[in-house]
Amino acid sequence: MTKSKYLGIWMDHARANLMEYTTAPIESITIESGFTHEVKGEVLDKGEAMMHNKQQQLQAAYYKKLGKAIIHYDSVVLFGPTDAKVELFNSLREDLHFEKIKMEVAGADKMTENQQHAFVRAYFSKI
Repeated sequence: MTKSKYLGIWMDHARANLMEYTTAPIESITIESGFTHEVKGEVLDKGEAMMHNKQQQLQAAYYKKLGKAIIHYDSVVLFGPTDAKVELFNSLREDLHFEKIKMEVAGADKMTENQQHAFVRAYFSKI
């Protein structure tokens, strides 16, 4: 029997901190969205419709990067202060590659890195 792999992701629309739950100290890996304030300003000059298209493209690329990381785990908890976690959850649920991965969404406020690690430890220690 193989050991289950657990991943906690604190995320908003700008960045995601990925934390693998292990017996060793938890380390975070950050994945950032390409839609920054600088990009928004540059694209907004070309029109609001162009800005929304660019935002959707970059958000889809951001979620795709997160999906590539999630695919290697058995259980994932998505948490954070915005609806980004729900948007990612819904997009992954539509993809059959993720059907065997147990995923849950949990609400959380802005957190320090230590608070995020404590959340992941507490969440997966119940399993």
